[in-house]
Amino acid sequence: MLTIQRVPTVMLLEQMANSTDDLKNAEGAGNKLMNAASLPGAILPLYKCSHRSPRNTMRKRTRSFGDLQTVPDILDYLSNDSGSDSVDSGSEDSLDDSLNTKSLFDTVLLGQWDKLNTEGMFRYDVTECSTKMIPGKFGFVAQLNEGRATKKRPTEFRVDLVKQAFDHGKFNFTKAAQKEALFQFDTSADAGATYLRTAKVLDDSPNLLVINVSPIEYGHILLVPRVLDHLPQQVSMTRFLLSRVRLLWTQTSPKTFAAEPCVGLSALTQLCTPLQIQPDTLLTAIEMVAESANPFFRAGYNSLGAYATINHLHFQAYYLMAPFPIERAATSRVGKRRKHTVSVSRLTDYPVRALVFETSSSLQDLAYVCGEACIKLQDANIAFNLLIVEGGARVFLIPQCYAEKQARGLVQEKYLETQVNPACWEICGHMVLKRQEDYDNFTESFTCDFLSQVSLTEEKFQAVMKMIEV
Repeated sequence: MLTIQRVPTVMLLEQMANSTDDLKNAEGAGNKLMNAASLPGAILPLYKCSHRSPRNTMRKRTRSFGDLQTVPDILDYLSNDSGSDSVDSGSEDSLDDSLNTKSLFDTVLLGQWDKLNTEGMFRYDVTECSTKMIPGKFGFVAQLNEGRATKKRPTEFRVDLVKQAFDHGKFNFTKAAQKEALFQFDTSADAGATYLRTAKVLDDSPNLLVINVSPIEYGHILLVPRVLDHLPQQVSMTRFLLSRVRLLWTQTSPKTFAAEPCVGLSALTQLCTPLQIQPDTLLTAIEMVAESANPFFRAGYNSLGAYATINHLHFQAYYLMAPFPIERAATSRVGKRRKHTVSVSRLTDYPVRALVFETSSSLQDLAYVCGEACIKLQDANIAFNLLIVEGGARVFLIPQCYAEKQARGLVQEKYLETQVNPACWEICGHMVLKRQEDYDNFTESFTCDFLSQVSLTEEKFQAVMKMIEV
């Protein structure tokens, strides 16, 4: 068994508790938790939307961003307050138009985030963290975030097992307070998007957006899909039977069953085979990014063994008003399209080897193809990270081995001294640094050398591509 010692990132205030008794005392003091006893029937804001097609023009915009100094300020973009519940207009004209028109999702998320910020729910003010671009062709972004350091003791994490069972005894999101939740995220609407400031939790296991109390950037949140299902930190298959029956019912007239029952039953059997299973938890994250009209909003995922510290399924997301360097890296097409709406490429000029999944018409197909690859990596016990960008239409899949190297004593001390844990954000070019000396001295050359420690060798990467059949 391979393990590393690290201080877990504090994403929720309850992680600061020293014992289970402290958590029970907090709940007894009136802090309702996000557990099965308190969450159903509770009153939480609700954001409800329908399945969305990709914002195609956003995909073209992202790659045309300027440098850090010329990217418009997201705070200016979001300064025009909107306090009314409405439906997202879905405007997709020019980049300038998108920066002047916020979606309902952006309005709600940042409005709620700012509200909790004024209530003192965060451990520090992230807007006071120094940020700069590291000179060089990649445009790595460095941030000095000393607030993320904690005095908690290092914890032992197993890094050689990507698939681990959910452990109710360890910290998970059901032990977090409801006051840290921004809103429920429901994608079952028939059309458009609506927001209710007060709504009962009617879903047996809702998707929740929760603040990260140790934010990296403005609007840093956590998406916890089906929080009460106690899903481990894995991209999972959908509960396909119900979803496929619904799909069949919308595609096949009920008269077909009455007139030709054999035809109807045959179609039902076909739709309910395992071949039709979809990785729905990834789709939830992709659709969350698609709800934003803002190209600066991206989501990330860390598997176990790739610097996830809580084994309860979650994605992270925030607004970074600069391009991630990985977004601008050159790519080349690999293999054949698994579905005609999805293409797969690999990075050709970046320190870390990675695959890129893209769609121009179907987020569902993108979730299926990319999610299928994630599941194969999990089954093969290969740790990985994801970055979801461009309105959900582009996903980077990054297999990595840094934690394994660290556990085997194969990482040089000069990299370990930085205390940088290369998770999705760092790998993609946003270097979150905890020490002033690193912020002052990080160069592009050192960053590239550091990130190269994360990457699989070309031989192993080729084996991964063969395994997931790209």
